[in-house]
Amino acid sequence: DQRSEAEHIMRATGIAVWLDDESQMDALTAVSGSGPAYFFLFMEAMENSARKLGLPDKTAHLLVLQTALGAARMAMESATELEDLRRSVTSPGGTTEKALDSFREHELEKLVDKALTAARDRSIEMSTAMGED
Repeated sequence: DQRSEAEHIMRATGIAVWLDDESQMDALTAVSGSGPAYFFLFMEAMENSARKLGLPDKTAHLLVLQTALGAARMAMESATELEDLRRSVTSPGGTTEKALDSFREHELEKLVDKALTAARDRSIEMSTAMGED
């Protein structure tokens, strides 16, 4: 009953996920607790680049926000895997593929993995330090 009540309360603000092991909390913190900042940083970078490419400030801002919202909606409303969604919006030899190639060349996936691992490790450090008090 308590679990059901807690889930009902949490679903009022978003999704609720139950973890099998408490040790997964540090990974959850790295993904969801810190995650919004990662997306905001990426959106800031896109907005700054859009300005450098000649778009007015307000236009750059609105396009980045709408693009992020649209991508999130597509992912949330589809049963399709993220990899397949990405492929579906990537024309072979096109502009998107060229940008994705640049991300891969600069090892975006490796950078993201390092960042989430650093956040998880810091979460472990902080919880260990709290336990020592």
